[in-house]
Amino acid sequence: MSLALYGHPFSSYTQKVLVALYENDTPFAFRTIGPETPQHTQAWLTLWPLRKFPVLVDGERSVAETSIIIEYLQLAHGGAQRFLPSEPMAALDVRFLDRFFDLHVMTPVQCAVEGALTGDAARREAAHAYAAGKLDLAYAWLDDRLADRTWAAGEDFTLADCAAAPSLFYADWTHRIPERFGALRAYRARLLARPSFARAVEEARPYRHLLPLGAPDRD
Repeated sequence: MSLALYGHPFSSYTQKVLVALYENDTPFAFRTIGPETPQHTQAWLTLWPLRKFPVLVDGERSVAETSIIIEYLQLAHGGAQRFLPSEPMAALDVRFLDRFFDLHVMTPVQCAVEGALTGDAARREAAHAYAAGKLDLAYAWLDDRLADRTWAAGEDFTLADCAAAPSLFYADWTHRIPERFGALRAYRARLLARPSFARAVEEARPYRHLLPLGAPDRD
């Protein structure tokens, strides 16, 4: 098996790539990074000293950064499910939405998590308030955008949805999507029902205790 993915099941960015791999039933070896597998940690740090995961290894080639990994999978290990449309302007829209979910949904969540990890109550509260404000802006924009769409960019499941699934999963745990954003809440539910993401969620379930914000008893 030539493909190997270094990451962790509870990591949102690892899940983003797992969704793409599961969508096409792409064979790969999953190498979990953690204290129980120091050999994987050492290999990962050698591959990508910037200490970010996931990292994909394909034979002699390693690929970092989730959006690039998914585009690489389409180019080198493509299947029936395509993650970027062939039409350039449509592909640009997908790439924009991919960045939106990473930068404007997942980044505020990470800010809240980092605040909680400090162990300082005041910093935790400040980080959570900052994240909530940013997420409210993103939620409002997304709810309007998704009003007449099945998936983020239209009727096809794309790279943008690979990014959206874990981002909105953890964002709703961090700052609940308000009831008034019905289109966004329905979209999140569709993502959770998608077999590829449902599998990633189940595989991560044993690690929920690791979330410093506390994982709600749902999803």
